[in-house]
Amino acid sequence: MKFKPKIKEKRWNPELEKKIRNMWDKEKIYAFNRNTKKKIFSIDTPPPYVSGRPWHIGAAAHYSQIDMVARTARMMGFEVFFPIGIDRNGLPVELYTERKYRISLHETPREKFMELCTYALDDLEAEMIQIMEMMGMSGDFDDYYRTDSEEYRALTQATFIELWNMSLIYEATRPNNYCIDCGTTIADAEIEYKELPSELIYIKFKHKETGENLIIATTRPELLCSCACVLFNPDDKRYKHLEGSHTIIPFYDLEVPILPHPYAKEEFGTGLMMVCSYGDYSDVRLFRELKLKEIIAITPDGKMGRNAGKYAGLSIEEARKRIIKDLEKVGLIEKREKTMHRTPICPRSETPIEIVPMKEYYLKQLDFIDDLKNIAKKMKFFPERHRQILLDWINSLSIDWPISRRRYYGTEIPIWYCKNCGKACLPKPGKYYRSWKENSPFKRCSHCNSDKGFEGEERTFDTWMDSSISPLFISKYKEDDDFFNKTFPSSIRPQAKDIIRTWLHYTILRCYQLTKKPAFERVWIMGYGVDEKGERMSKSKGNVVDPLPILEKYGGDIFRFWNAAEASLGSDFRYSDDRIKGSAKFLTKLWNISRFISMFPEPKKAELTATDKWVLSELNELIKECMKGYDNFDFFIPSNAIRDFTWNLFASHYIEMIKSRAYGEGFSEKEQKAAWYTLHLVLKNLLRLFAPIAPYITDYVWRELYGKKSIHLELLPKSEWGFGLEKLTGQITEFNMKIWKMKKDRGLSLKAEIEIKIPKELRQFERDLVKMHNIRT
Repeated sequence: MKFKPKIKEKRWNPELEKKIRNMWDKEKIYAFNRNTKKKIFSIDTPPPYVSGRPWHIGAAAHYSQIDMVARTARMMGFEVFFPIGIDRNGLPVELYTERKYRISLHETPREKFMELCTYALDDLEAEMIQIMEMMGMSGDFDDYYRTDSEEYRALTQATFIELWNMSLIYEATRPNNYCIDCGTTIADAEIEYKELPSELIYIKFKHKETGENLIIATTRPELLCSCACVLFNPDDKRYKHLEGSHTIIPFYDLEVPILPHPYAKEEFGTGLMMVCSYGDYSDVRLFRELKLKEIIAITPDGKMGRNAGKYAGLSIEEARKRIIKDLEKVGLIEKREKTMHRTPICPRSETPIEIVPMKEYYLKQLDFIDDLKNIAKKMKFFPERHRQILLDWINSLSIDWPISRRRYYGTEIPIWYCKNCGKACLPKPGKYYRSWKENSPFKRCSHCNSDKGFEGEERTFDTWMDSSISPLFISKYKEDDDFFNKTFPSSIRPQAKDIIRTWLHYTILRCYQLTKKPAFERVWIMGYGVDEKGERMSKSKGNVVDPLPILEKYGGDIFRFWNAAEASLGSDFRYSDDRIKGSAKFLTKLWNISRFISMFPEPKKAELTATDKWVLSELNELIKECMKGYDNFDFFIPSNAIRDFTWNLFASHYIEMIKSRAYGEGFSEKEQKAAWYTLHLVLKNLLRLFAPIAPYITDYVWRELYGKKSIHLELLPKSEWGFGLEKLTGQITEFNMKIWKMKKDRGLSLKAEIEIKIPKELRQFERDLVKMHNIRT
């Protein structure tokens, strides 16, 4: 009997993935059935942010694993709702547009600037969609949403109006994080920190009561004009005698009190510290606590204000240099020290943040801290350790969320102000409003009944106001109650750990305020993509790897298997071309095994030998191990377990043991069929186990060998072969390797005859072992 592979292709070719993808599109196998009788598994898929090229390889890997979540849920028997969106709002979009077209937001007409943003986004979006499709993502690409669409922005505005009517929105002038380059307020959750070089200036202050010099160290001498007090630590014996006395601020002759406070650190500088408005958020807290009078030093355009005296109009950097020079001239600098300073920076422009009092709209969140903590404790986290990041953030909240921004490309705040009484008037929810350019939708003020007209609000929302309603938008909140009740709360929120403080927190907050329900049941958190040196990839570092050429060269399955096998869920994963090449070798191995097995017919039943029962016992253990990973959506576990079983056990030992039997060389037809049956049984289960991770190759082989319908309509396998022979695996593999080594050491080929005694425990496998090693009997 001649055996020819049923699978004709000699090698796995990534070009086959296009063919398979076309089949998926034609068959609509991933379409969501809202009328299903299955339990629905809804995924609040993070809409990837369109902010520049290339798309981060770490982000692409993240989305490929979100697809693994979807595929796993389908193969667990769920009806999976897997929407796809694109995030097209906010500051990064504007910065990219400014770079691309070499323009400035503040020097370009608003309508023209927004039009250019749209052009820039469309190009980037198309490439993102292409990458997602190449990776084999099984989401709804026919109806993907955009966060800058009229429908999405209308819902953002509608939820704002709803919260306004619930008295959860208010306007106030408060010190805010402010990026001078971007010209907008930034929420605490968005702030990043960098260790930047700085200089600690030791300045001589005059003690009012005694005339002695007090040396105070600061990295911000340009804020001398806004100093409201000087602090020392209550335990610092050097300064206890100064309590209640005063010091004179150099150049400004301002008299300020000297107070004890635990925030002052004895080891920093001289132990005395200035409290200014505002060097950082610690100053803000101290001003509130000590009820100090605010003196504004810096204006929103990044210049020194009139309170800075002769330094007014200078940039912050220029003023710092000038005042240091002037202090040195009059002998008021004791010394200067180079230092590294943990500096808050804007995540987009990487400009150091300034604290500037601004009039902004706020959404209440402090009133909901207990509710948020309860929700955070009830949701299931994958991995569990990332729950604490959210709880730590909630516990650290000290102010409400500033939600208004002075930018262009974002959802407009739907408010018109009465020209008579100046009060805010809001429209009815349901429509997309552009208050900066449209006439008010009402003729009379709801407060004073005046018809003198209205002035539209020009500010936009913080982009997280849009992002935080993603589970509401996808579930058709306020649009389709039946659909909403079926898909909300979302079954899972997959996301990266760097936006736990923002996207995760704000979504929980907003959805709870609006629905009194948690936004989702589970939270799945992936780590960062890092380069070969272990450094986190970022465009600013120039170490971002473009995923598109890798996908074009290797295909989606190799890319997916690489990142799944690289690190356990929640841990950072390292990019390496060598690791991707290693992943390619495994898929080649699986392909070769599949071609080998495809030579043999698949019997419907068979009388198994001990060797067959042994490998099925190991398959049973593999299924158990894989399901531990799949149950927790940790694909590191099944990917590595499948590779280890397939390469190091199934191919190296079982197939070599039964190869002669499969070919019918020295065995009965019954024994031969048992080998065929077992080979196909193992391969079918391997393919189903591997399908969520490598959807292309598994579907191709499945259709070639086991039916016309897709493997992705199958369920994950269950363990059902409890023969208990896995306890002999170590002895079997050790015996085989012992013989291979003996032959190698003697310079013999693997086919050469050898004389060796088979251990008693392995006698039940004797016939296969004799044929495998050509053992003289």
